[in-house]
Amino acid sequence: MDGFHLTRAALSAMPDPDTAHFRRGAAFTFDAPKFLTLVQALSKRPISSEPILAPSFDHALKDPRDDDIVVKPEHRVVVLEGNYLALDQDVWRDAAKLLDEVWFVEVDFEVARRRLRERHVRAGIVKDLEEGDRRAMENDLVNGKEIIDFKLKVDEVIQSREDGSWVHE
Repeated sequence: MDGFHLTRAALSAMPDPDTAHFRRGAAFTFDAPKFLTLVQALSKRPISSEPILAPSFDHALKDPRDDDIVVKPEHRVVVLEGNYLALDQDVWRDAAKLLDEVWFVEVDFEVARRRLRERHVRAGIVKDLEEGDRRAMENDLVNGKEIIDFKLKVDEVIQSREDGSWVHE
């Protein structure tokens, strides 16, 4: 879903660009209609004989790259992942109705908070864990609360647990 982030230029053109940039990752900072168009194309029957193109996200550019992912006609299973796939709001709800299954990964609040602050430091978004924690609390976890508060009925719920066997590289 990262390919559906609005570009930094689009965020700058919003009525409150500072908030838009700070809240990047919130539902309103994604191109939900473009995402719905992709889901509609993927769910169309019979399957198209032409590849379906989807955007990716270039972390070096800090913006999406259009038509960077190719879904070929012979691809029979397509997994979409992202925060808003089960959001019971606007266009997100319309996209979810077209999906064969919707799974939801639950994670403990404090575990998510720790993971997010560490990820922000690793990604160079912030300079230290304190700033990473502030960003997690003021943006990411606000988004997470919205997702939980407005979650559609899902097909499966997976509990995210740390067992020590997997290490982020």
